[in-house]
Amino acid sequence: MMKKPLVIIAGPTATGKSAVAVQLAKRINGAVISADSMQIYKGLDIGSAKITDEEREGIDHYLISELDPKDDFSVAVFKEMALAAMDTVYDSGKIPIIAGGTGFYIQAVLYDIDFRETAENSAKRTEYREFAEQYGAEALHDRLKEIDPEAADQIHCNNVKRVIRALEYHDETGEQISEHNKTEGAKESPYNFKYFVLSDDRAALYKRINSRVDAMMQNGLKDEVTALFESGLAESDISMKGIGYREFFPFFRGEITEKELVSDIKKDTRHFAKRQLTWFRREKDARWVDISLFRRDPELIAAYMEDIMKKDGVL
Repeated sequence: MMKKPLVIIAGPTATGKSAVAVQLAKRINGAVISADSMQIYKGLDIGSAKITDEEREGIDHYLISELDPKDDFSVAVFKEMALAAMDTVYDSGKIPIIAGGTGFYIQAVLYDIDFRETAENSAKRTEYREFAEQYGAEALHDRLKEIDPEAADQIHCNNVKRVIRALEYHDETGEQISEHNKTEGAKESPYNFKYFVLSDDRAALYKRINSRVDAMMQNGLKDEVTALFESGLAESDISMKGIGYREFFPFFRGEITEKELVSDIKKDTRHFAKRQLTWFRREKDARWVDISLFRRDPELIAAYMEDIMKKDGVL
């Protein structure tokens, strides 16, 4: 059976993935599926840099504004929703373009990663959560370092949910989750795919990140987050843990000034971009695209991608 075509457009934040995906979709009769952990939520528009209806230029988009901010969203949920969206795209005679910066989500679909759930152990999960609350996220992360240094290197200490998941996996199976992920990651993809990673000069990228955060504030980010907070969302909600949202809670408590708030969002976004680059460098099938070579023009980048796809038999 011939493998179905699939395109991935990944890369760090602020490299223009959404714009490139739209231009490529216009060229290859494609539809865009977002691989972003925040854009899935309704009402998280400015802080997630969600693509607007106008910017979509009539191209079908999926996994954007589909969940309530109170809903949980995980890699397993993403995989289920993404595969359903891909079926819809294929049935319409189009090519799916997965665009986003959440590498783990992309990997899950591209290589059909198995997310077997270990047995539910509420007591152990509660124990880990209470430990993190009492001693801090870094202390919990240190426990993961002891049993699975590689997983600890890949999972940020602030991502308590994933740290707990890795600890639980080891408790239940006696295996390191990093080894399980390696085995799964070595699978051959069921798709005829092209995996593009957008990159840019670091100084230019950081400058663009800083400018984008300033623009978000000018466009009403504070009002957006205030409305979400007043609607009943709390710091513990998954949707509020994203960059551009979580930094507001110390501000709401009066612990930092607005100037410090903006500085924190910029700093956290830059650090996030650095972690994204580290992740994508490990992807064995990724083809890097330096956007500065194309004057950072989405149309030129998309034309280059189309040419590569034709040469490699994806189109």
